[in-house]
Amino acid sequence: MSNEPKAQSSKGLSAESVGLVGAIVIGLSCIAPPYTLTGAIGPTAAAVGHQLPAILLVGFVPMLLTAFGYRELNAAIPDAGTSFTWGVRAFGPYLGWLNGWGLIIATTVVLSNLAGIAVDFFYLALAQITRNPQLADLSQNTAVNIATCLVFMAVATWVSYRDMQTAQIVQYILVAFELIVFVGFGAVMFYLAYTGQAYHFNQISLSWFNPLELGSMGQLAAGVSVALFIYWGWDVTLTMSEETKGSASTPGKAATLTVTIVVLIYMFVSLGAMTYAGVDPTDELGLGNPKIANNAFFALATPVLGGGAILISVAVLVSTMASLQSTAVSPARTLLSMGYYGAAPRKLASIHPKYFTPGFSTVLAAITAGIFYTVMRFLSEKVLWDTVATLGAMICFYYGLTALACVVYFRKRWFTSVHNFFMTFLFPGAGALMLFTLLVVTTYDSYDPAFGSGSEIGGIGLVFILTLLLLGTGVILMLLCRLKYPDFFAGRSPLRKSVAPPTGNEDPPTAIAIKEDK
Repeated sequence: MSNEPKAQSSKGLSAESVGLVGAIVIGLSCIAPPYTLTGAIGPTAAAVGHQLPAILLVGFVPMLLTAFGYRELNAAIPDAGTSFTWGVRAFGPYLGWLNGWGLIIATTVVLSNLAGIAVDFFYLALAQITRNPQLADLSQNTAVNIATCLVFMAVATWVSYRDMQTAQIVQYILVAFELIVFVGFGAVMFYLAYTGQAYHFNQISLSWFNPLELGSMGQLAAGVSVALFIYWGWDVTLTMSEETKGSASTPGKAATLTVTIVVLIYMFVSLGAMTYAGVDPTDELGLGNPKIANNAFFALATPVLGGGAILISVAVLVSTMASLQSTAVSPARTLLSMGYYGAAPRKLASIHPKYFTPGFSTVLAAITAGIFYTVMRFLSEKVLWDTVATLGAMICFYYGLTALACVVYFRKRWFTSVHNFFMTFLFPGAGALMLFTLLVVTTYDSYDPAFGSGSEIGGIGLVFILTLLLLGTGVILMLLCRLKYPDFFAGRSPLRKSVAPPTGNEDPPTAIAIKEDK
């Protein structure tokens, strides 16, 4: 069979190679429900107690509102550059470039984190399969950990490097397995709870869904910050817009459906765990117990599934591997667009002649994530996880800025119809306001060394310093690109600041002549 695609996008990507179901599956794999919830449910339950379902719903709201904004922008400008491209259109080259950087650095940190988690669960699964607990300790060996991590990254990069059809096949298999196990785990907990076999039975109450039952705004902010992380990743469906069938509508539908499916999965499994074990921090299996906070479902696996407990470890491992592969899609296509529009080295826009994927950018993103993980792991595991703690700020920054880009870009359409009022103004505007508020709160809180691992420099929390360092690095790189590519930053590129007309859609630039770097 020929690898020649039926059509190619303006950037050379394989057009119409991803359908609605494929986009949703890749979106789900990027979020990785088993991995994200097993690590987040414990700390969240410890912070908010029985209001865990309320926090899941509150955290879902800004994600859904932001997704509406993404959908409108994609309908008008279907472009693989997403946050970068739309940011330039709404705010101009500088803020648009930084918006793209926010996406790139967030996904780079996540890629390294996912690989590290995959290593932990790989050796944990091996220990369970072989009944040799000592194998689990191999992940604590720095050299073994880094070597295994880099192998996982290489495999995931190879899949992403190939055509989207191959990536979809892999994702269908991995996502189907992890969701069947995960949802089945929740169903078994419900069954045990309501047949008198619970560890600590808790009857579901409507008060669990009421955020007003929370004791303080601090609890709300802490809970929502965690919720943002567990929903993050749905925007990968938009970065595939040029490779999706019905590029103007399908990616937006996939984004909103992905977020909705994820909140239903989280709610089902979380309620199952709460009815079965409760949230009491003094109970051995209580979700709020700090001793099991980092991996609550592993602690519950044996009491709930007995000999099938290994399935939970394998499901988390599979979800991290699937997410590792799909997460690489976003930074590669953002880098591709930055190179294509003349905002960064032209080499970033290279398309593989056989697979029609951004081969160079995909490999670059993987190498960067590998170096990042290796350096941070050698420095200190605390430094590595504090870097992960900066994700909340990065997510709020580029999600919020992209939602605001929708409001600014469509400002001439706000009052032309009821649909436009809600979808281009009220919903994305509210989403942006929520995210920027959380950005301010989390940045302020991270100034305290108690935020994160407790590490500090001169009395200032390491998470705060790392947040400024990551954003500052983006500013420096942008200024260097400003010297190298003045036409883009002077507004002489086909991708420039503009505003959507009162009616109709504005097509993205397709015929772009960019000089090769000298």
